[in-house]
Parts: sequence; structure tokens; C-alpha cells
Amino acid sequence: MTSQSTLQTLPALGTRPAPGSNPTRAETREQLARASYDLLVIGGGILGISTAWHAAQSGLRVALVDAGDFAGATSSASSKLLHGGLRYLQTGAVKLVAENHFERRAVSRQVAPHLANPLTFYLPVYKGGPHGAAKLGAGVFAYSALSAFGDGVGHLLSPAKAAQDVPELRTDNLRAVAVYGDDQMNDSRMALMTVRAAVEAGAVVLNHAEVTGMRFTRGRVTGAELRDRLSGEEFGVNARLVLNATGPWVDHLRRMENPDAAPSIRLSKGAHLVLKRTSPWRAALATPIDKYRITFALPWEDMLLLGTTDEEYVGDPAEVAVTEKDITQILDEAALSIRDQQLSRDLITYAFAGLRVLPGGPGDTSKAKRETVVTEGRGGMLSVAGGKWTTFRHIGRTVMKKLQALPGRPLGEDFEPVASLPRRLPLPGVANPRAVAHRLLVDRPAPGPRMAPDTARHLATHYGSLAFDIARLANDDPGLGERVHPDAPEIWAQVVYARDNEWAETADDVLRRRTTLTIRGLDTDDVRGKVQELLDKE
Repeated sequence: MTSQSTLQTLPALGTRPAPGSNPTRAETREQLARASYDLLVIGGGILGISTAWHAAQSGLRVALVDAGDFAGATSSASSKLLHGGLRYLQTGAVKLVAENHFERRAVSRQVAPHLANPLTFYLPVYKGGPHGAAKLGAGVFAYSALSAFGDGVGHLLSPAKAAQDVPELRTDNLRAVAVYGDDQMNDSRMALMTVRAAVEAGAVVLNHAEVTGMRFTRGRVTGAELRDRLSGEEFGVNARLVLNATGPWVDHLRRMENPDAAPSIRLSKGAHLVLKRTSPWRAALATPIDKYRITFALPWEDMLLLGTTDEEYVGDPAEVAVTEKDITQILDEAALSIRDQQLSRDLITYAFAGLRVLPGGPGDTSKAKRETVVTEGRGGMLSVAGGKWTTFRHIGRTVMKKLQALPGRPLGEDFEPVASLPRRLPLPGVANPRAVAHRLLVDRPAPGPRMAPDTARHLATHYGSLAFDIARLANDDPGLGERVHPDAPEIWAQVVYARDNEWAETADDVLRRRTTLTIRGLDTDDVRGKVQELLDKE
């Protein structure tokens, strides 16, 4: 347990950089300014990260920058799912579901088994609901068939059996429960590991670096002017091709290229709530709201994740936030299948909202296709937005194919075609998380203290084999083995590791995206101050 005295002495800890630490921001700025790149990716969400990763694998000189933190916006505000898209079956998109399942299985089994885990879903069928038991039973069977029954056979379950696994399930008027399987992840951690993979492949990356203007050569976009938001330093990057992957800000950057650029996207807000659990959940709930929408209740990070909303958003993307209306809607929809005691507002620890990027045009956002939009500006800048987390590798490959096939070959000829790249290249740290957790518990330094089981599990499922690097930090400096907060599994060694190896610069970078302290409601002023002090040490 982390005591107050431990927190008071913390600034003396973690002053030695870890072996293999990342270069400093100043060194990275100098490298970006002095070199010339084949591809400059603007936007550090998963779409830009995946493209940078595949481009670097192809042998291209790649730079990636973001005005905020990596996965600092939409990419860390998802429903945390890798899924085939059960609702797509309603529109007859059988091929799309099969492709989604292929990507889901590849990520959860070969690419990142240390970051993804299988999750059983219960789809309750209530009297008077939008779907009948026969229809949903057939639907989950077809869904599992498109996954080659890799998660078992979709079937119907009795309400009594479902209530054993989800004690908070409402059973009044519950006719049956349809069962299917998908996968779950921590989106922030998945994104960071993909950034790391891009860097290991040769990419140069910098977060908190805002684009202030574009560079032009004879009317063509050939780079960008940037400002380091942390130091105020201004610099520029030259590139043969610039990719705008800024998500909700994609049209803002397009207008930097061409002030007359017409809007290409529209935005949909999705809000979520995180709550403490009142009982164990051994399955997730996917409750139909109407013909098209489903609300989720997901056991995630020892908490319960509820959502999501889906409504058109107009305004500054930086100001998207969860409103009282969102909270009420999410709790009301959850109440269709969850008992009241689990939905007390006192249990809410965190709320977050993100913006889905959808193709421009009229219509209900909940019915719009989650497809990737690609446009080319008059200055040659390519803009790409949209898609879904499950297919992040596929989107990266698809964008690279478009870049490599552009007229005039702006990327040149000296690169490896995307089609020849490994199809299931693992992300860093790939390992069996159970084996990693076991090793962390067994291999302790004498006479050092044993690592707590919940910390070992947390490190194994968020870092994979890289958890051993964090354990070594704690072994070398016992103070770093202390918990950041008594009620969370994270230890101070993770803060040092985030600073030296994961581009963490601010307390939010650490507490919201590299650990789970914020979503647990444990980012107190005291914790935030000590984290920032540790980050400020070189």
C-alpha cells in the first residue's frame, strides 16, 4: 500500500533513465527538422499510427506527429472492443462481418494476444423487445459461423443460467439470452504498442507537436510547420508526401492546404460511463435498444463500462464532453437489462466521449457506414479519416496501397510493396499473459517483496513480456514497486517506464492513457502532482 510518507519521498525516485530509453524531445525535434522524409503522417490516432507502422515496415522514411498525445482523442474513447459487427448482419453485409472477424482473430491471437482477451456476450431478449428469440438465435449462430466457430457456437441460453454469470441482469420478462463471442482490449495500450512497433520499424514520432501551417513547393504540400506545445519551440518537417490523419480535425487541416476546401466528413459523438461493479461479471451484456442500436455493459479493467450514445456533433472537436443528457440516456438504456443497484450515480468513476468520423451526407448517424474516407487536396496532401478499431491493421495497409499507387509516384520506387509485408507481425511484448504473470510472481529478487497478484496480472495484460522491464525497475529501486494508489494495481515503476519509453509528458498522458488510474477515479491532486514531478525528472 502506498503511504503518504512514500508519496512525500517519491521525487528522489526514478531519476536514472532506463536502458534503451527514447531520445529527448529536443533530440527528436532536431532529427525531424534536419532530415527529409518520404511520408509525414499528421495525426497520432490509431489510423495514423497504423499507417506509419506499415509505411516504416515498407522501408520508407516516416515521421509521425500529433498536436496532443498519441491516441489522445477518439482512439482512446472507444467501446474497447475488437468485434465482427453483429449489427451489420441486419443489412446483409456478410462479407464485411467475415473480414472483421478475420482481423479480430489475427489481432487477438497472433498480433497482440497480450493486449486483447476473449469476452462472452449475452444478448437479452425481453418481452416486447425489438427482436425475437428465434431471430437473435439465428443471428448469433450465423455470426459465429462467419468466425469459423472460433469462439464457440452462437446459441440461446436460459435466463436462469445467464443470471448466474451476470447477477445484475434483470430477469423480469426475460424470455431468452443469445450468446456470442468477441474480444476486448485497452485501446490506449494497443495504440501505444503500435506506436512502439512503428518506431522499432524506423519511424520518428513526436506527440504534443501542433501543425501551424503547411510547407509548399511549387504549389505542392511538401511538409509542415510545427510548434512544440510543451516548450514553445517552432520547427518544420520536410516530406515528399503528407498524410492528414487528424480524425475529427481532418477538415481543419485540409483548409490549411486549401482555404476553400469543402467539408468532407461529419461527426457523431459517442459517450461512455465507467462504474464500480457491485458484483462479479463473467460476461458482457449487449442489449438491443431498437432495430439498429445496441447498448453495451462491459466488464473492463475491474470496472463496468456502459455505452454508447450516437448523435450528430457540430462544434469544436476539442470541446466534446459528456453531458448530463448523455449520462441520463446511458443509465436509462442500461436499465433495460441491469438492476438499479448497479446503476447508482455514486458508482460512476469516470465519463468520456469521443467523435466518430463518418462520410459527409444526410441521414441518421447510427445507420451510417463506419467506412474510411480518403480525399486528395489540390496541393497533393492526402486526407484519410474514419473506420473502426477492429480493422486498424487493414486500414493501415489499405492507405499504404493508395499512397504507393498515387500518380507520379510521390513516394518513389524504393520501398517494399504492402502486399509483401508480413500479414500477422506481432506488436512488441507479444507473449502469453498468463505465463508472464506467473513469471512475475515466481521470479522475485531475494530478499525483495513479492509482487502483488493483481499487479502481476495488470502488467502482463498491458505490457506482455515488456512487463519484465518494469519489474526490473522496481527491483532496482524498491520505492518504484510501491502502488501509485492503494486501490489500483499500478506501481510507480510504470510512471518511470512511461516517461522513458512511452513518450509520456504530462500527468494525463500517464494517468489516462498509460495506466487506468483516471478511469478508476483515482487521479487525485496528490497523485497527479507526484506523477508530474516524476515526469519532469531527466
